Amino acid sequence: MSASTTIEVVGIKKTINSLRKIDPQLQKDFKADATAIAQPAIQAGKAVYKDLPLSGMRYAWTQNARKIFPFVPSKAANGVKMRFDTRRNAVGVILIEQKDVAAAVFETAGRANANKLGNALGFVGAGRTRLIGPAVYKARRGIEAEMTKMIAKTMRTVQSEL
Repeated sequence: MSASTTIEVVGIKKTINSLRKIDPQLQKDFKADATAIAQPAIQAGKAVYKDLPLSGMRYAWTQNARKIFPFVPSKAANGVKMRFDTRRNAVGVILIEQKDVAAAVFETAGRANANKLGNALGFVGAGRTRLIGPAVYKARRGIEAEMTKMIAKTMRTVQSEL
C-alpha cells in the first residue's frame, strides 16, 4: 500500500517515452533533471513526519500476518519516494509516494470507509491524504515552472539533433 500525490505537465508522458526511442541517454538525463527539480516537493513531503500521530501507533500491529505498525517518524520520512509513471492510463507522470506501510495507513485511514482509526485521526476526503498531499501541493508551482523550462530545453536539444 502506498499513498501518493501527482504533479502533471500536459504532454510529458509522450515526450519521455519518445526520448527513449531517440536516445536512451537523453531520457536518463531528462529523468535525472526532473528528479533534481522535484527535490523541494520530496523534502516537503519528508518534513511533515515529525511526530507520532496517535500514541497507540507506537505499538506493533499486524493484520493477516502483515506488519502494519509501529509508526516511526524517521521511517515515514524515509518512505517518501519519487517515481515516474509514463503508462498511457497513468494519472500523473511524477509521483511522490509514501512507501512506508504505517505512514500510508495513517495518510489514508478512513478515506473510503469510516473506521476507528480514521475517526481518531480526523476526516480525509476521497483521493486525499492527511499530510503528504498538502505539503507537496504547496511546492507544486515552483516545480511546474522549472519542469516547463526543462521540457522546453529538452525539446530544443531533440530538434537540434534531428
